Amino acid sequence: MHRLLGVSLAYFLVLLDTTVLTVALPALGGSVAMRQWVVNGYTLAFAAFLLGGGALADRHGPLRVFRWGVASFGVLSLACAAAPQLWVLVVLRVLLGAAGAACLPSSLALIGALYPDPRRRAKALGAWAAITGVALAAGPVVGGVLVDLAGWRAVFLVNVPLAALALVLARGIPSTRNPRSIDWRTQLAAAAFLALLTDAIVGEHIVSGVAALVVLMVFVLWERRSSAPAVPRVLVRARGVAANLFAGAAVNFALSGALFTVTLALQRNLTPIQTGLAFLPLTLPTAFNPLVTSRIVAARGPRLPVLCGLALLTAGSVVLAVTVGGPYPLLALGLLLTGFGVSFSLPALVTGVVVAAPDGYAGTAGGLLNAVRQVGATVGVAAMGAIVATGAFGPAFVVAAAVCAVAGVALATT
Repeated sequence: MHRLLGVSLAYFLVLLDTTVLTVALPALGGSVAMRQWVVNGYTLAFAAFLLGGGALADRHGPLRVFRWGVASFGVLSLACAAAPQLWVLVVLRVLLGAAGAACLPSSLALIGALYPDPRRRAKALGAWAAITGVALAAGPVVGGVLVDLAGWRAVFLVNVPLAALALVLARGIPSTRNPRSIDWRTQLAAAAFLALLTDAIVGEHIVSGVAALVVLMVFVLWERRSSAPAVPRVLVRARGVAANLFAGAAVNFALSGALFTVTLALQRNLTPIQTGLAFLPLTLPTAFNPLVTSRIVAARGPRLPVLCGLALLTAGSVVLAVTVGGPYPLLALGLLLTGFGVSFSLPALVTGVVVAAPDGYAGTAGGLLNAVRQVGATVGVAAMGAIVATGAFGPAFVVAAAVCAVAGVALATT
Protein backbone atom coordinates (compact mmCIF):
# COMPACT_ATOMS: atom_id res chain seq x y z
CA MET A 1 0.00 0.00 0.00
CA HIS A 2 2.83 2.41 0.76
CA ARG A 3 4.16 1.90 -2.76
CA LEU A 4 0.79 2.82 -4.28
CA LEU A 5 0.76 5.91 -2.06
CA GLY A 6 4.24 6.90 -3.25
CA VAL A 7 3.30 6.43 -6.90
CA SER A 8 0.07 8.39 -6.40
CA LEU A 9 1.95 11.30 -4.84
CA ALA A 10 3.69 11.90 -8.17
CA TYR A 11 0.45 12.80 -9.93
CA PHE A 12 -0.74 14.50 -6.74
CA LEU A 13 2.21 16.86 -7.18
CA VAL A 14 1.48 17.45 -10.85
CA LEU A 15 -2.19 18.21 -10.22
CA LEU A 16 -1.62 20.21 -7.05
CA ASP A 17 0.74 22.52 -8.91
CA THR A 18 -2.13 23.46 -11.21
CA THR A 19 -4.89 23.91 -8.66
CA VAL A 20 -2.82 25.49 -5.88
CA LEU A 21 -1.71 28.20 -8.32
CA THR A 22 -5.23 28.99 -9.53
CA VAL A 23 -6.18 31.29 -6.66
CA ALA A 24 -2.72 32.88 -6.74
CA LEU A 25 -3.11 34.18 -10.31
CA PRO A 26 -4.36 37.70 -9.41
CA ALA A 27 -1.45 38.06 -6.95
CA LEU A 28 1.04 37.52 -9.78
CA GLY A 29 0.12 40.79 -11.46
CA GLY A 30 0.60 41.33 -15.18
CA SER A 31 -1.98 41.05 -17.93
CA VAL A 32 -4.62 38.33 -18.31
CA ALA A 33 -2.64 36.95 -21.27
CA MET A 34 0.55 36.69 -19.18
CA ARG A 35 -1.32 34.92 -16.40
CA GLN A 36 -2.74 32.55 -19.01
CA TRP A 37 0.83 31.72 -20.00
CA VAL A 38 1.76 31.00 -16.38
CA VAL A 39 -0.95 28.31 -16.48
CA ASN A 40 -0.55 27.26 -20.11
CA GLY A 41 3.25 27.21 -20.11
CA TYR A 42 2.99 24.36 -17.62
CA THR A 43 0.11 22.45 -19.23
CA LEU A 44 1.52 22.98 -22.72
CA ALA A 45 4.90 21.45 -21.89
CA PHE A 46 3.18 18.75 -19.86
CA ALA A 47 1.00 17.81 -22.82
CA ALA A 48 3.74 18.03 -25.43
CA PHE A 49 6.20 15.79 -23.58
CA LEU A 50 3.78 13.25 -22.14
CA LEU A 51 4.20 11.04 -25.18
CA GLY A 52 7.95 11.24 -24.79
CA GLY A 53 7.64 10.60 -21.07
CA GLY A 54 5.59 7.49 -21.72
CA ALA A 55 8.04 6.24 -24.33
CA LEU A 56 10.95 6.86 -21.95
CA ALA A 57 9.16 4.91 -19.22
CA ASP A 58 8.69 1.95 -21.57
CA ARG A 59 12.28 2.12 -22.86
CA HIS A 60 14.27 2.80 -19.67
CA GLY A 61 11.89 1.33 -17.10
CA PRO A 62 9.10 3.25 -15.36
CA LEU A 63 10.78 3.30 -11.93
CA ARG A 64 13.91 5.04 -13.22
CA VAL A 65 11.93 7.63 -15.20
CA PHE A 66 9.64 8.12 -12.20
CA ARG A 67 12.63 8.99 -10.03
CA TRP A 68 14.05 11.40 -12.61
CA GLY A 69 10.73 13.18 -12.97
CA VAL A 70 9.90 13.52 -9.28
CA ALA A 71 13.38 14.70 -8.32
CA SER A 72 13.39 17.29 -11.12
CA PHE A 73 9.93 18.45 -10.08
CA GLY A 74 11.14 19.17 -6.55
CA VAL A 75 14.22 21.10 -7.68
CA LEU A 76 12.32 23.17 -10.26
CA SER A 77 9.64 24.02 -7.70
CA LEU A 78 12.33 25.67 -5.58
CA ALA A 79 13.45 27.63 -8.62
CA CYS A 80 9.86 28.77 -9.30
CA ALA A 81 9.58 30.06 -5.74
CA ALA A 82 12.66 32.23 -6.35
CA ALA A 83 11.63 33.55 -9.80
CA PRO A 84 12.51 37.28 -9.93
CA GLN A 85 10.10 38.23 -12.75
CA LEU A 86 6.90 36.90 -14.28
CA TRP A 87 8.50 35.88 -17.59
CA VAL A 88 11.12 33.85 -15.69
CA LEU A 89 8.29 32.07 -13.87
CA VAL A 90 6.71 31.21 -17.23
CA VAL A 91 9.98 29.64 -18.44
CA LEU A 92 10.39 27.66 -15.22
CA ARG A 93 6.78 26.51 -15.41
CA VAL A 94 7.50 25.12 -18.87
CA LEU A 95 10.41 23.09 -17.45
CA LEU A 96 8.21 22.00 -14.54
CA GLY A 97 5.64 20.73 -17.02
CA ALA A 98 8.30 18.64 -18.76
CA ALA A 99 9.25 17.10 -15.41
CA GLY A 100 5.60 16.36 -14.71
CA ALA A 101 5.39 14.62 -18.08
CA ALA A 102 7.97 12.12 -16.82
CA CYS A 103 6.05 11.50 -13.58
CA LEU A 104 2.56 10.68 -14.81
CA PRO A 105 2.93 7.90 -17.42
CA SER A 106 5.62 6.19 -15.37
CA SER A 107 3.33 6.19 -12.31
CA LEU A 108 0.55 4.52 -14.33
CA ALA A 109 2.98 1.91 -15.65
CA LEU A 110 4.16 1.19 -12.09
CA ILE A 111 0.56 0.62 -10.98
CA GLY A 112 0.20 -1.85 -13.84
CA ALA A 113 3.29 -3.67 -12.58
CA LEU A 114 2.05 -3.69 -8.98
CA TYR A 115 -1.45 -4.94 -9.88
CA PRO A 116 -1.44 -7.24 -12.93
CA ASP A 117 -4.98 -8.53 -12.21
CA PRO A 118 -7.49 -6.28 -14.08
CA ARG A 119 -10.00 -6.05 -11.21
CA ARG A 120 -7.36 -5.23 -8.61
CA ARG A 121 -5.80 -2.79 -11.05
CA ALA A 122 -9.15 -1.03 -11.54
CA LYS A 123 -9.54 -0.61 -7.78
CA ALA A 124 -5.92 0.53 -7.43
CA LEU A 125 -6.46 3.12 -10.16
CA GLY A 126 -9.57 4.27 -8.29
CA ALA A 127 -7.48 4.75 -5.15
CA TRP A 128 -4.83 6.52 -7.26
CA ALA A 129 -7.49 8.85 -8.65
CA ALA A 130 -8.92 9.49 -5.17
CA ILE A 131 -5.50 10.33 -3.73
CA THR A 132 -4.74 12.64 -6.62
CA GLY A 133 -8.26 14.04 -6.40
CA VAL A 134 -7.37 15.34 -2.96
CA ALA A 135 -5.04 17.72 -4.81
CA LEU A 136 -8.05 19.23 -6.54
CA ALA A 137 -9.90 19.50 -3.24
CA ALA A 138 -6.98 20.87 -1.24
CA GLY A 139 -5.30 22.96 -3.94
CA PRO A 140 -7.53 26.06 -4.01
CA VAL A 141 -7.89 26.14 -0.22
CA VAL A 142 -4.19 25.56 0.47
CA GLY A 143 -3.30 28.06 -2.23
CA GLY A 144 -5.59 30.69 -0.73
CA VAL A 145 -4.12 30.22 2.75
CA LEU A 146 -0.53 30.34 1.49
CA VAL A 147 -1.12 33.42 -0.67
CA ASP A 148 -2.80 35.28 2.18
CA LEU A 149 -0.07 34.33 4.68
CA ALA A 150 3.14 34.32 2.66
CA GLY A 151 2.50 35.39 -0.93
CA TRP A 152 2.35 33.43 -4.18
CA ARG A 153 5.91 32.05 -3.91
CA ALA A 154 4.87 29.81 -1.03
CA VAL A 155 2.60 27.73 -3.30
CA PHE A 156 5.66 26.17 -4.93
CA LEU A 157 7.49 25.33 -1.71
CA VAL A 158 4.90 22.71 -0.69
CA ASN A 159 6.08 20.53 -3.60
CA VAL A 160 9.54 19.91 -2.17
CA PRO A 161 8.72 17.70 0.87
CA LEU A 162 6.01 15.89 -1.12
CA ALA A 163 8.50 15.02 -3.87
CA ALA A 164 10.95 13.67 -1.30
CA LEU A 165 8.23 11.56 0.32
CA ALA A 166 7.14 10.12 -3.03
CA LEU A 167 10.71 9.02 -3.81
CA VAL A 168 11.03 7.27 -0.44
CA LEU A 169 7.68 5.43 -0.59
CA ALA A 170 7.98 4.21 -4.19
CA ARG A 171 11.25 2.33 -3.77
CA GLY A 172 11.59 -1.27 -4.92
CA ILE A 173 8.71 -1.52 -7.40
CA PRO A 174 9.47 -4.08 -10.16
CA SER A 175 9.42 -2.65 -13.69
CA THR A 176 10.16 -3.95 -17.16
CA ARG A 177 11.61 -2.30 -20.25
CA ASN A 178 10.57 -2.22 -23.89
CA PRO A 179 13.78 -1.39 -25.80
CA ARG A 180 12.25 0.53 -28.70
CA SER A 181 13.61 3.71 -30.21
CA ILE A 182 12.12 7.20 -29.76
CA ASP A 183 11.71 9.70 -32.61
CA TRP A 184 12.43 13.02 -30.94
CA ARG A 185 11.63 14.99 -34.11
CA THR A 186 7.96 14.24 -33.65
CA GLN A 187 8.15 15.10 -29.96
CA LEU A 188 9.59 18.54 -30.74
CA ALA A 189 7.06 19.05 -33.51
CA ALA A 190 4.24 18.29 -31.05
CA ALA A 191 5.65 20.84 -28.59
CA ALA A 192 5.96 23.49 -31.31
CA PHE A 193 2.41 22.87 -32.53
CA LEU A 194 0.93 23.28 -29.05
CA ALA A 195 2.93 26.44 -28.37
CA LEU A 196 1.83 28.04 -31.64
CA LEU A 197 -1.78 26.96 -31.21
CA THR A 198 -1.94 28.43 -27.70
CA ASP A 199 -0.35 31.69 -28.82
CA ALA A 200 -2.84 31.90 -31.69
CA ILE A 201 -5.80 31.51 -29.30
CA VAL A 202 -4.50 33.65 -26.42
CA GLY A 203 -2.97 36.43 -28.49
CA GLU A 204 -5.32 36.13 -31.50
CA HIS A 205 -2.27 35.97 -33.76
CA ILE A 206 -3.11 34.82 -37.29
CA VAL A 207 0.54 34.12 -38.09
CA SER A 208 0.81 31.74 -35.15
CA GLY A 209 -2.36 29.97 -36.25
CA VAL A 210 -1.03 29.43 -39.77
CA ALA A 211 2.33 28.28 -38.42
CA ALA A 212 0.53 25.81 -36.12
CA LEU A 213 -1.22 24.23 -39.11
CA VAL A 214 2.08 23.94 -40.99
CA VAL A 215 3.80 22.30 -38.01
CA LEU A 216 0.82 19.94 -37.60
CA MET A 217 1.17 18.80 -41.21
CA VAL A 218 4.90 18.24 -40.69
CA PHE A 219 4.16 16.25 -37.55
CA VAL A 220 1.68 14.01 -39.40
CA LEU A 221 4.17 13.49 -42.25
CA TRP A 222 7.00 12.54 -39.88
CA GLU A 223 4.68 10.25 -37.91
CA ARG A 224 3.74 8.31 -41.05
CA ARG A 225 7.35 7.84 -42.07
CA SER A 226 8.76 7.18 -38.60
CA SER A 227 9.84 3.72 -37.52
CA ALA A 228 9.15 4.79 -33.92
CA PRO A 229 6.06 7.03 -34.07
CA ALA A 230 5.16 9.12 -31.05
CA VAL A 231 1.61 7.74 -31.27
CA PRO A 232 1.94 3.97 -31.92
CA ARG A 233 -0.61 2.65 -34.39
CA VAL A 234 -1.24 -0.38 -32.21
CA LEU A 235 -2.82 1.95 -29.65
CA VAL A 236 -4.85 4.29 -31.83
CA ARG A 237 -6.34 1.40 -33.82
CA ALA A 238 -7.74 -0.28 -30.72
CA ARG A 239 -11.52 -0.27 -30.48
CA GLY A 240 -13.01 2.91 -29.03
CA VAL A 241 -9.65 4.53 -28.25
CA ALA A 242 -10.24 7.63 -30.39
CA ALA A 243 -13.60 8.37 -28.75
CA ASN A 244 -12.11 7.93 -25.26
CA LEU A 245 -9.23 10.24 -26.11
CA PHE A 246 -11.68 12.90 -27.28
CA ALA A 247 -13.64 12.41 -24.05
CA GLY A 248 -10.46 12.95 -22.02
CA ALA A 249 -9.75 16.19 -23.88
CA ALA A 250 -13.32 17.40 -23.31
CA VAL A 251 -13.18 16.70 -19.56
CA ASN A 252 -10.00 18.72 -19.11
CA PHE A 253 -11.27 21.47 -21.42
CA ALA A 254 -14.26 22.00 -19.10
CA LEU A 255 -12.35 21.50 -15.83
CA SER A 256 -9.32 23.70 -16.49
CA GLY A 257 -11.39 26.33 -18.26
CA ALA A 258 -13.80 26.46 -15.31
CA LEU A 259 -10.99 26.74 -12.74
CA PHE A 260 -9.43 29.65 -14.64
CA THR A 261 -12.66 31.45 -15.51
CA VAL A 262 -14.51 31.08 -12.20
CA THR A 263 -11.39 32.26 -10.34
CA LEU A 264 -11.38 35.50 -12.31
CA ALA A 265 -15.11 35.94 -11.64
CA LEU A 266 -14.91 35.23 -7.90
CA GLN A 267 -11.84 37.29 -7.11
CA ARG A 268 -13.54 40.45 -8.21
CA ASN A 269 -15.23 40.35 -4.77
CA LEU A 270 -13.48 37.62 -2.73
CA THR A 271 -10.05 37.14 -1.17
CA PRO A 272 -7.83 34.22 -2.30
CA ILE A 273 -8.79 32.03 0.68
CA GLN A 274 -12.49 32.79 0.19
CA THR A 275 -12.12 31.84 -3.46
CA GLY A 276 -10.47 28.56 -2.50
CA LEU A 277 -13.33 27.70 -0.16
CA ALA A 278 -15.85 28.64 -2.84
CA PHE A 279 -14.37 25.93 -5.08
CA LEU A 280 -15.09 23.12 -2.58
CA PRO A 281 -18.30 21.97 -4.33
CA LEU A 282 -16.18 21.25 -7.42
CA THR A 283 -13.13 19.81 -5.72
CA LEU A 284 -14.52 17.66 -2.90
CA PRO A 285 -16.19 15.04 -5.17
CA THR A 286 -12.81 14.35 -6.77
CA ALA A 287 -11.47 13.25 -3.39
CA PHE A 288 -14.01 10.48 -2.68
CA ASN A 289 -16.08 9.72 -5.78
CA PRO A 290 -13.25 7.97 -7.73
CA LEU A 291 -13.50 5.11 -5.20
CA VAL A 292 -17.16 4.66 -6.19
CA THR A 293 -16.22 4.96 -9.86
CA SER A 294 -13.55 2.27 -9.54
CA ARG A 295 -16.13 -0.19 -8.17
CA ILE A 296 -18.46 0.56 -11.07
CA VAL A 297 -15.60 0.08 -13.53
CA ALA A 298 -14.60 -3.23 -11.94
CA ALA A 299 -18.20 -4.51 -12.18
CA ARG A 300 -19.52 -2.90 -15.37
CA GLY A 301 -16.56 -1.56 -17.33
CA PRO A 302 -15.50 2.07 -17.96
CA ARG A 303 -18.06 3.13 -20.59
CA LEU A 304 -21.02 3.92 -18.29
CA PRO A 305 -19.11 6.14 -15.80
CA VAL A 306 -17.54 8.12 -18.66
CA LEU A 307 -20.92 8.78 -20.30
CA CYS A 308 -22.44 9.79 -16.95
CA GLY A 309 -19.48 12.07 -16.27
CA LEU A 310 -19.77 13.84 -19.62
CA ALA A 311 -23.50 14.36 -19.10
CA LEU A 312 -22.86 15.90 -15.68
CA LEU A 313 -20.11 18.12 -17.09
CA THR A 314 -22.45 19.33 -19.82
CA ALA A 315 -25.16 20.13 -17.27
CA GLY A 316 -22.67 21.78 -14.91
CA SER A 317 -21.29 24.02 -17.66
CA VAL A 318 -24.81 25.10 -18.63
CA VAL A 319 -25.61 25.99 -15.01
CA LEU A 320 -22.34 27.94 -14.70
CA ALA A 321 -23.09 29.81 -17.92
CA VAL A 322 -26.33 31.06 -16.36
CA THR A 323 -25.18 31.62 -12.78
CA VAL A 324 -21.59 32.95 -13.02
CA GLY A 325 -21.61 36.35 -11.40
CA GLY A 326 -24.94 35.57 -9.71
CA PRO A 327 -25.92 34.17 -6.28
CA TYR A 328 -23.34 31.75 -4.93
CA PRO A 329 -25.74 28.85 -4.11
CA LEU A 330 -26.64 28.55 -7.79
CA LEU A 331 -22.98 28.83 -8.80
CA ALA A 332 -22.17 26.11 -6.28
CA LEU A 333 -24.66 23.79 -7.99
CA GLY A 334 -22.82 24.20 -11.28
CA LEU A 335 -19.50 23.55 -9.57
CA LEU A 336 -20.90 20.45 -7.83
CA LEU A 337 -22.17 18.96 -11.11
CA THR A 338 -18.78 19.67 -12.69
CA GLY A 339 -16.92 18.01 -9.81
CA PHE A 340 -19.00 14.82 -10.02
CA GLY A 341 -18.63 14.81 -13.80
CA VAL A 342 -14.85 14.92 -13.54
CA SER A 343 -14.69 12.28 -10.80
CA PHE A 344 -16.86 9.85 -12.77
CA SER A 345 -15.02 10.34 -16.06
CA LEU A 346 -11.31 10.44 -15.38
CA PRO A 347 -10.72 7.23 -13.34
CA ALA A 348 -12.79 5.25 -15.87
CA LEU A 349 -10.89 6.72 -18.82
CA VAL A 350 -7.52 5.92 -17.25
CA THR A 351 -8.56 2.36 -16.43
CA GLY A 352 -9.95 1.70 -19.89
CA VAL A 353 -6.89 2.93 -21.77
CA VAL A 354 -4.25 1.34 -19.52
CA VAL A 355 -5.97 -2.06 -19.39
CA ALA A 356 -6.43 -2.08 -23.19
CA ALA A 357 -2.76 -1.33 -23.85
CA PRO A 358 -0.63 -4.19 -25.26
CA ASP A 359 2.22 -5.54 -23.15
CA GLY A 360 5.10 -3.07 -22.98
CA TYR A 361 2.95 -0.08 -23.94
CA ALA A 362 1.37 0.84 -20.61
CA GLY A 363 3.55 3.93 -20.19
CA THR A 364 2.88 5.11 -23.73
CA ALA A 365 -0.87 4.51 -23.34
CA GLY A 366 -0.99 6.55 -20.15
CA GLY A 367 1.11 9.24 -21.77
CA LEU A 368 -1.14 9.39 -24.84
CA LEU A 369 -4.36 9.74 -22.83
CA ASN A 370 -2.93 12.40 -20.57
CA ALA A 371 -1.28 14.24 -23.46
CA VAL A 372 -4.68 14.56 -25.10
CA ARG A 373 -6.22 15.59 -21.78
CA GLN A 374 -3.63 18.33 -21.33
CA VAL A 375 -4.21 19.53 -24.88
CA GLY A 376 -7.84 19.91 -23.86
CA ALA A 377 -6.78 21.79 -20.70
CA THR A 378 -4.50 24.12 -22.64
CA VAL A 379 -7.09 24.90 -25.30
CA GLY A 380 -9.79 25.23 -22.64
CA VAL A 381 -7.89 27.88 -20.66
CA ALA A 382 -6.87 29.66 -23.85
CA ALA A 383 -10.29 29.62 -25.52
CA MET A 384 -12.41 30.37 -22.44
CA GLY A 385 -9.85 32.94 -21.26
CA ALA A 386 -10.01 34.68 -24.64
CA ILE A 387 -13.81 34.94 -24.34
CA VAL A 388 -13.58 36.21 -20.76
CA ALA A 389 -11.06 38.85 -21.85
CA THR A 390 -13.89 40.45 -23.83
CA GLY A 391 -15.90 40.76 -20.60
CA ALA A 392 -18.31 37.87 -21.27
CA PHE A 393 -18.27 34.97 -18.79
CA GLY A 394 -21.44 33.08 -19.73
CA PRO A 395 -20.53 32.29 -23.38
CA ALA A 396 -17.26 30.71 -22.23
CA PHE A 397 -19.21 28.02 -20.36
CA VAL A 398 -21.56 27.53 -23.30
CA VAL A 399 -18.52 26.52 -25.33
CA ALA A 400 -17.46 24.05 -22.61
CA ALA A 401 -20.95 22.54 -22.50
CA ALA A 402 -20.95 22.08 -26.27
CA VAL A 403 -17.54 20.34 -26.23
CA CYS A 404 -18.62 17.89 -23.51
CA ALA A 405 -21.94 17.17 -25.23
CA VAL A 406 -20.24 16.38 -28.55
CA ALA A 407 -17.74 14.11 -26.77
CA GLY A 408 -20.59 12.25 -25.06
CA VAL A 409 -22.44 11.71 -28.33
CA ALA A 410 -19.25 10.52 -30.03
CA LEU A 411 -18.58 7.98 -27.30
CA ALA A 412 -22.21 6.80 -27.12
CA THR A 413 -22.31 6.14 -30.86
CA THR A 414 -18.94 4.37 -31.03
